[in-house]
Amino acid sequence: MAHIALRLASTLALAATLTPLAHTQTSSPPPTTWIDKDTGHRVIRLSQEPGSSAFYFNVNAYTPDGQQMIYTAHDGIHVLELATRKTRLLVPIPPRPSGVRPGTPAFYRTGFRTVVVGHKTPSIFYTQFDPATQANTVFKADTHTGVITKLTALPPRASLASINADETLGVGTFDENEQDIAKEYGGSQPLPTPGHAAPPQAGSLVQPENKGQMMERRLAARIPVVLYTINLQTGAVKELLHSTDWIGHMLFSPTDPTLLMYCHEGPWQKVDRIWMIHTDGTHNTLIHKRTMLMEIAGHEFWGLDGKTIWYDWQYPKGEDFFLAGYNLTTGKRTAYHMQRNEWSIHFNLTQDLDLFTGDGGDPGQVAKAPDGEWIELFHPKAITGEGALNDPTFWQPGVFHSEHLVNMAHHNYRLEPNVRFSPDKSLVIFTSNMFGPSYVFGVETTKTTNPNPAEIQSTPELGARFNPTKPTPTTTPK
Repeated sequence: MAHIALRLASTLALAATLTPLAHTQTSSPPPTTWIDKDTGHRVIRLSQEPGSSAFYFNVNAYTPDGQQMIYTAHDGIHVLELATRKTRLLVPIPPRPSGVRPGTPAFYRTGFRTVVVGHKTPSIFYTQFDPATQANTVFKADTHTGVITKLTALPPRASLASINADETLGVGTFDENEQDIAKEYGGSQPLPTPGHAAPPQAGSLVQPENKGQMMERRLAARIPVVLYTINLQTGAVKELLHSTDWIGHMLFSPTDPTLLMYCHEGPWQKVDRIWMIHTDGTHNTLIHKRTMLMEIAGHEFWGLDGKTIWYDWQYPKGEDFFLAGYNLTTGKRTAYHMQRNEWSIHFNLTQDLDLFTGDGGDPGQVAKAPDGEWIELFHPKAITGEGALNDPTFWQPGVFHSEHLVNMAHHNYRLEPNVRFSPDKSLVIFTSNMFGPSYVFGVETTKTTNPNPAEIQSTPELGARFNPTKPTPTTTPK
């Protein structure tokens, strides 16, 4: 994406902001663009607000025409115009009612939470407490006009996680019992049951230091929950299943309004994670059945055409790494192999599957990669064998050939970058705290030709000028 005027302005800004600071923090705003010295790819800071964040990697952030991306900051929901890279506040976060204490049922009911950008209309769906009805309520905002429409109230104790392809249904879970909402784990922190999320801010992507212990406790709690859909026009609720498993990661198909993917949350080696169910409650199906002790599969996401479910597959955990795909129509299973240093917390892809991306991971992650702190571009290559025995039930193998995009050595991976491609494939977009506060960044997928030497910077060194704190490895086992 060529934006000569923008780049010229950014280059002039760089001259002012990239002066040596001897590793002391600066009050100047971080640079808006530079060329990563280690990769040759241009990095662009897309958001202006400290603490801003892109969406979780598998949640749609783009309007149907591909012209806008939605992101969040401490003050509310923002629109990024991709062609001009201009941003604006769309929906401000309202103040929480006074007297509401953290950890109480009222705290969860009075929150503000983004859900997803619609696949049919240019709308961002979100939930917000409605003082008039005293209920957590679904709203949508038109990303072009800013017009806000009130849709329907949610059931008591309910969260909303996804909106279907034709924008007629929402899906979520609710706790069957009132007292389960504010159960505590390991002390004073409220139990984060699915959907009880914080306001949209950088914290929503930051993993707690005790995540592994939290997941063990939440799985063992066996809290009765209901997976449900709600008609956004009538408010009619349909209960799909009752469970004492921890249900999460509900994702409607981007193309089939009747198809829902969800997961059994918890330590991945202790659950059969990835499931699919229809909105009439039928065909509740396990997507990946393990055949090895300590085999894990997770961080599932839809292919953009709605035909394939993709997920991180380790066979066994922490030893051998694949990005696996399951085609819903043909039953074909694909597995792209990668090396330890290429493994990523999250992956994403393009519409035509010619490029994949990953957000890397530090040595504290499950791969324990000694050199894994990179935003990666993956070029997939199928492995074929002419005349070799094959069968429709066989996995079809492939391999990723990786290309580093951004050196993330100064990023603290407690905040997961959550990569995604821009609709035109020109950028990989991610969130990073390399400068201290989080911002939304993009990195160009093609290397810069004939770069201005003044723009070539070591990304970790640049990060350290604005954020002297050295990141420490995470301990967030899946």
